[in-house]
Amino acid sequence: MADLTDEEFDRIRQILGREPNHTETGIFSVMWSEHCSYKNSRPELKKFPTEGPRVLVKAGEENAGVIDIGGGWAVAFKMESHNHPSAIEPFQGAATGVGGIIRDIFTMGARPVFSLNSLRFGPLSSAKNRRLFAGVVAGIAHYGNCIGIPTIGGEIYFDESYEGNPLVNVFCLGVLRHEEIARGAATGIGNPVFYVGSETGRDGLAGAAFASRELSEASRRDRPAVQVGDPFKEKLLLEACLELLESGCVAGIQDMGAAGLTCSTCETASRGGTGVEIDLARVPVRERGMTPYEIMLSESQERMLIIVKRGEEERVKSIFEKWDLPYADIGRVTGDGMMRVLNNGEVVSEIPARKLAEEAPVYHREAAPKAPPAPLENPPEADPQTVLPRLLSHPAIASKNWVYSQYDHTVRAGTIVAPGSDAAVFLIREADKIVAATTDCNALFCALDPRGGARLAVAEAARNLACAGATPLAVTDNLNFGNPYKPENFWQLREAVEGLAEGCRAFDVPVTGGNVSLYNESPAGAIDPTPTVGMVGLIEDERHITTQAFKQAGDVILLLGGEGSELGGSHYLKVIHGLKAGVPPRMDFVREKSVQAAALALIRSGFVKSAHDCSEGGLAVALAECCISGKKPLGAHVQLSEATPRVLFNESASRILLSVAGNSAAAALALLEWRGVPARRIGVVGGPRLVINEFSWEVAELYKEWYSAIGDLMSS
Repeated sequence: MADLTDEEFDRIRQILGREPNHTETGIFSVMWSEHCSYKNSRPELKKFPTEGPRVLVKAGEENAGVIDIGGGWAVAFKMESHNHPSAIEPFQGAATGVGGIIRDIFTMGARPVFSLNSLRFGPLSSAKNRRLFAGVVAGIAHYGNCIGIPTIGGEIYFDESYEGNPLVNVFCLGVLRHEEIARGAATGIGNPVFYVGSETGRDGLAGAAFASRELSEASRRDRPAVQVGDPFKEKLLLEACLELLESGCVAGIQDMGAAGLTCSTCETASRGGTGVEIDLARVPVRERGMTPYEIMLSESQERMLIIVKRGEEERVKSIFEKWDLPYADIGRVTGDGMMRVLNNGEVVSEIPARKLAEEAPVYHREAAPKAPPAPLENPPEADPQTVLPRLLSHPAIASKNWVYSQYDHTVRAGTIVAPGSDAAVFLIREADKIVAATTDCNALFCALDPRGGARLAVAEAARNLACAGATPLAVTDNLNFGNPYKPENFWQLREAVEGLAEGCRAFDVPVTGGNVSLYNESPAGAIDPTPTVGMVGLIEDERHITTQAFKQAGDVILLLGGEGSELGGSHYLKVIHGLKAGVPPRMDFVREKSVQAAALALIRSGFVKSAHDCSEGGLAVALAECCISGKKPLGAHVQLSEATPRVLFNESASRILLSVAGNSAAAALALLEWRGVPARRIGVVGGPRLVINEFSWEVAELYKEWYSAIGDLMSS
């Protein structure tokens, strides 16, 4: 279990008015862990904007936020992490991460329609990292494919800082009518409390506590803390719960995620301002001799707690029996505010629910600022002729087809833009709405400047949506950092939150919820700060859907936002010269928003054939990706002010590449000039080569380097 400090243990004695027993100590240890209570990060999270005209369920109110998308329809979405479990048992760690986020969504009354993921690993030159990578991808594919929810996009990075501590952040979005929003509150004194889903076992025991410790060599002994998933059981559970919610029998519903039965009982009671009494002798178990401690702290998957309206028990039972799911009436809602746990009628735990769920200690940790990065006086030079293929073949930039080919991204027949473009695009058939979604974070920037890197992450997410033809709606996040007790780590967290909050206010996108994952450290040290942004946008007209690949020879290439010159924190420095150095690009939100708005205006005017943001690898990489990411590779002839590494490979913000028909170029440039956005014609699509000034590459060779890089490494 997580270590409770002496002060925390004294506080527990005061709450109970007595010494806690073994089960109660375990219950407090998981509920007051960082994973469940956010005791080190809660003051920071209050800095996020959470209000907005489209917000129907705010961050922190329920299992996921809910955003209005018009016509009486809404989307629920959230991102969660399963980092520690995936480091110990990559297949099951990743699979159960997918299962957990899906439950968060259908607990809200929403039908899950697609997933994304944001993954980070150490270099693939290591056999251990290849094993972790292969296991995580297989786990995500297994769970998503089996349950029939497409994985339609995401991001994947590789860096030495994730050696031994991979990041597995999973996003899911679901759709529902406004009136279908479900709540996780135990309301109605006397209402029965039902357990439904898989039987409780010893897998996942105290997983929340495990996730609130640094990883070490001894962490291998925590393998029992990793849950085991069954996507087929979850599919039954999903359908049964949605049918149950539609029937009107439910007063409250909560999934058994982190901290399992403990969390679901005390949180529903706390939200409802009531109490809950359960008897563990009625809980379906799959192992003999399980103690109250084990049953309460188990994180076995595919389980839900349902508060049933009194008098509807038989209808509820018939639904569970129809879907062939174990169920049990394990207790009732009380009016005394207590989470009371019995075992064969004998009280084994009695704790005030609100004190346990909402009043964990909150800490204001010491923050020690890191010295700012020094500007690059004389950036190292390299031959662009060899640099571009090397960047395109680096796993962080290379095609992720090795991953995406394992995911079923066509199930539900809603995927319009498949993995590999700036943002995924999905048609929600129930609502006849088109949404775009992306996950973004450049941790190289955040390692050098956490606040600036977080600002850039929000801007890139919004830029990716703009390139797809979408207007941003809202954000969920996953804050991945090291041990908050170390002042330099807490400073990174605080700075990144400030940067995210600034970005979200600038783009007027509320934060609907998310996840904080701390203690991401291996014996080699902490990960680079990685505040991942998941952003969702709305596309009003299918004619506005845009992808990054060039479409036709003769089309004119426009560059919005200028060539840029900032090499700090670039993949050029990291991949070619082994340096994490320099000052990351500056973020001017006014300029960024004007570039994005102009790109969207051109898309909606019908001028644009393709749109692609300039990010990792810079302008040369973005041009190459436009050439090689379509069904048929197309070359281009481009003329820049100069073809130096500073111009070709800088990662300055606020830049978008567009292609337009030749006869539309003058009108498009006139519109951009009228809007005051810096833009110019830089080239034309066509031919078998990508030519930039004096440099020239065979598009077929670039494609080969880019497309096969990860597959070749994984088969080595």
